[in-house]
Amino acid sequence: MNHGLAPEGRAAHSFGVSAPSIETIGLVAGSRALPLIFAREARKHGVKRIIAVAAEGETDRVIEEVADEVVWLRVGQVGKMIRAFTDRGVKQCVMLGLIQPRNLFDVRPDLRGLGVLMRLKEKNAHTIFGAIAEELAKDGVELISAKPWLGTIMPGHGYQTGPKLTAEQIQDVAFGYRMAKEVSQLEIGQCVVVKKGTVLAVEGFEGTDKCLTRGGELAGRDGGAVAVKVAKKNHDIRFDIPCVGPMTLEVCAAHGIRVLAIEAGMTLLLDRDDTEALAKQLRVTLTATDGS
Repeated sequence: MNHGLAPEGRAAHSFGVSAPSIETIGLVAGSRALPLIFAREARKHGVKRIIAVAAEGETDRVIEEVADEVVWLRVGQVGKMIRAFTDRGVKQCVMLGLIQPRNLFDVRPDLRGLGVLMRLKEKNAHTIFGAIAEELAKDGVELISAKPWLGTIMPGHGYQTGPKLTAEQIQDVAFGYRMAKEVSQLEIGQCVVVKKGTVLAVEGFEGTDKCLTRGGELAGRDGGAVAVKVAKKNHDIRFDIPCVGPMTLEVCAAHGIRVLAIEAGMTLLLDRDDTEALAKQLRVTLTATDGS
């Protein structure tokens, strides 16, 4: 059965590294479905014990059904997060799920979290989470990538579902990929919306959905914009794996965006069956590209 991770008659180019053999793993869980997906995939790969730390007001309460133990905390309680792992013998952890950008500036940190923030000259997701990884390491907890457990939902180059791309859309995908890569290097965002070789919107602090909304509105009455989402060069996937799912497609369709292109081998496709069915229903093309 073809699940859409590659065209008919072609191998699905998903990430091919085997998941490491780990019995106990920690999970720093943000919002949305990704922490839950990871927990279920980790079980399939032999992880016997999952200790999760979850953010109040962010993480789905369903995490309590898929993890063996959950410690709830506020964004910024770095000391409590680390103790949750060290007190339970956790040596390796992953970090998954969204923390709303506004909450990075609306934190009530504990003393250790305050120390982390005071040391940072630049405060963005990568610097903050990178500093947290360093704090974890000081106490013997290694932050590792979740990618080996999620390879089956990470499509490679050649993946496409929904309407076939036109020649003009293929050009816009390549153009948008180059623009998104350049913008990502400036730590501004990882998504752009383009049309006929013109950049309509660049993702900033507001996030992907609002970038899609703005770009779609600027595309004019006939719509037809192309959105491209990438990972930046030397992207630290330990705490940020780009992902798309049904909600992203619904935003695209609502604002006249006809193509959503993601970076091959670096982007997770959530709720794959539902997403692919929705792409066909909404007539939004979802494709994976490496820029070639």
